[in-house]
Amino acid sequence: MSGKDKLRKFRENETFPCLVQPATEEVLGRDYHLKGRWGEEFFHNSNPIVMELGCGKGEYTVGLALKNPQVNYIGMDIKGARLWKGAKYVTEHSLPNAGFVRTRIEFIDSVFAQGEISEIWITFADPQINKERRRLTSPLFLERYRKIMPPGGIVHLKTDSEYLYSYTKALVAHNGLPVVADIGDLYSHGEPDGELSIKTFYESHYLRLGVPINYLAFRLEGGVPLCSPPDWDGSDAAARHVRIKF
Repeated sequence: MSGKDKLRKFRENETFPCLVQPATEEVLGRDYHLKGRWGEEFFHNSNPIVMELGCGKGEYTVGLALKNPQVNYIGMDIKGARLWKGAKYVTEHSLPNAGFVRTRIEFIDSVFAQGEISEIWITFADPQINKERRRLTSPLFLERYRKIMPPGGIVHLKTDSEYLYSYTKALVAHNGLPVVADIGDLYSHGEPDGELSIKTFYESHYLRLGVPINYLAFRLEGGVPLCSPPDWDGSDAAARHVRIKF
C-alpha cells in the first residue's frame, strides 16, 4: 500500500461515525469519555456488547454483526489503514450494531467499564512466540479483560497458530478456567456453522494452504490472579510454526 493511499484512508476514517479514534492522552492513565456509556451514547440501546481484538480489516466483526442483529459488536485494532475497510462497509451499509475503536489493546480498560463487554473474540492473532507478555491470551492481557467483562464472560480464540492454541489450552487448564468449547482442526469436522462459519481473507488463505484452524472458548472467571502454565513446553509447536505473510 502506497503512502498516499494510507493517507487517503486516514482522512476518510475521520468521516466514519462508526470509528472511534481516541488520542493517546485521552486513554493513557485516564478514562475515555465513552467508558461505561457505549450502549447509551454509541449504540443507543442496551444490547450486549461483544469485542473482537486485533480485528484488522473488521471482517469478523462485520460478520458477527450481520449474524446477530440483537448484539452490538466492536472491533479494536491500532492499524487505521486496516480498520478503514470495516468502517467503510459499516458506514455504507448503515449497519447499526457494529463499530470500531482505533487504539492499543493495552488501553482497553481505559475505554470500557467493568461488565461492559460480555464476550471477547481473538481471531488469528500474532502468537508472539518470543514475547509472552504481548500474547493476547497471556495472563497480563486476560487480567485486563477481567476488568471489562462480567465474571464468567466468554473468551473465544480462533487461530491458525498451533503454538497459540496449545499455550492457551495449557494456561486455561492450569488456572482452572471452565472450557466452553475446544475444537482442534475445526474444518476436519465438516464445515462449521453459526459464528464459526465466518471466514476472513486470511483464514481463507490458510485453508487453501492446508493450515489447520483451531478454536477454543473458555470462561474468564473472577478470583485469584492468573499465571502462566509452568510446565508447558511449546518448543515443538514453535518449531512447526510458520507465519504466512500477505
